Amino acid sequence: MEFFIADAYAQAGGQPQGSIIGAMLPLVLLFAVFWFLLLRPQQKRQKEHRAMVEALKKGDEVVTNGGLLGRVNKVGDTFVALEISDGLEVQVQRASIAALMPKGTIKSV
Repeated sequence: MEFFIADAYAQAGGQPQGSIIGAMLPLVLLFAVFWFLLLRPQQKRQKEHRAMVEALKKGDEVVTNGGLLGRVNKVGDTFVALEISDGLEVQVQRASIAALMPKGTIKSV
C-alpha cells in the first residue's frame, strides 16, 4: 500500500527563521496605509462639517440630509428653524444640515 500514500518526514528542528520585527512590519505598513487613505480624510470631513454647522446663521440657505432645501430663520443650540416655503417652517437638528448653498438658490428653484 505504500504506492498510494507517500511517506511524510518531519523537518529537523532549529532556530525560527526571521525576527519579530520582520513579522510585524507588514502589519505596521498596512495600518499606515489604512490611516492615510481612510481614517485621516474622514476626520478631516468631520472637522469641516462641525465647523460649518457651528457657523450657521440666520439667512443661510441650506440642504438637510433628508433633501430639504430651506432658509435658516432661527438658530438654537441643538435645533435650527428652516423656512422651506412661504409660511412653512420646520425644526431640524443642527447635525442634519448637509451643506450650505449659495445665496439665491431658493429663488432660482
